[in-house]
Amino acid sequence: MSRSVPDRPPLRALPPALDEALADVDDLAGFGVDLESTLAWVSRVGRIAPSPGEDTAALWELLASTSERDVGAARILEPHLDALAILDQARDDVADVDAVLASVDATDDATWGVFAAEGPAARVTARPAAGGGWTLTGTKPWCSLAGRLSHALLTAWVDDGRRGLFAVDLRAPEVSARPGPWAARGLSQVVSAPVDLEGAHAAPVGEPGWYLRRAGFTWGGMGVAAVWWGGTLPIVAALAAAGARTDADQLSALYAGRADAASWAASRTLAHAAAEIDERVSGADAALLAARVRAVVSRSVRVVLDDEAAALGPGPVAADESHSRRVADLSVYIRQDHADRDLARLGRLAVAEGRR
Repeated sequence: MSRSVPDRPPLRALPPALDEALADVDDLAGFGVDLESTLAWVSRVGRIAPSPGEDTAALWELLASTSERDVGAARILEPHLDALAILDQARDDVADVDAVLASVDATDDATWGVFAAEGPAARVTARPAAGGGWTLTGTKPWCSLAGRLSHALLTAWVDDGRRGLFAVDLRAPEVSARPGPWAARGLSQVVSAPVDLEGAHAAPVGEPGWYLRRAGFTWGGMGVAAVWWGGTLPIVAALAAAGARTDADQLSALYAGRADAASWAASRTLAHAAAEIDERVSGADAALLAARVRAVVSRSVRVVLDDEAAALGPGPVAADESHSRRVADLSVYIRQDHADRDLARLGRLAVAEGRR
């Protein structure tokens, strides 16, 4: 199966250094599956990738192009870049980030996650430590690759009921990443399981509440959509190839056309949103934009996945390892979108802003 869409117009032409980094992937055995080599590549790319608000289209083209090659690799890259962007925003806004990084022994080759999920039976509490700094105690759910990453930005509750953001060294003895449960067939290598913290040293990144208040919070949520879209591109190419066969029927053309329209809508939506972010969209406008972007792109992904099953049948998912893994990975990853619940949230935002 084709791994890319021929002559696909990029969201933004990438700088040479990022182009070279992507070219290196083609010679990297086990990209996206071999975690050691993939994480080393992710760490290297993180040192040269732009942040949202600087050149957002280039950032999202990097994420989409990585996902075009391997969805799992992009699933690893996206939170690492998000963490670096958060630290950059903190450096501009609120924190001595160099001191934060030194406090948790984070060097340039660190690999980062962002653990901000909450669960009904899991909670992490932050308390000031007697000798300075903070300690974290409790259980954090849905911590992707916590057993393989070096560091994470993690939200925790302080005494006044607000959530603060903290940098943590995941290699510390007070931090224990559980091996599961993780029964997913898609993204099977990106284990997302709870982490237990027992008085783990942590460095605060900004004041409590800053993580959710910053404009970059909504910007980061749109970066995930770029990964979703990029992951569909080889499937869109496969549907186009099926529609171009000499024996193709009308339905094959229909599936190819519907996938093309869905992918085009997603790409144009992302390009528009990237320009808005570079213009520093914030507040309610940014929240509405993020909800719309995720709704449009997630819908396009579901259209492509549905048409893949109808148009291509069991052959590719049964016999083509790369295709089968891509479909499985996307089927899990797109569940970060909450479907009708997120559409209802979008409706409330649109009504509140007086926009229909």
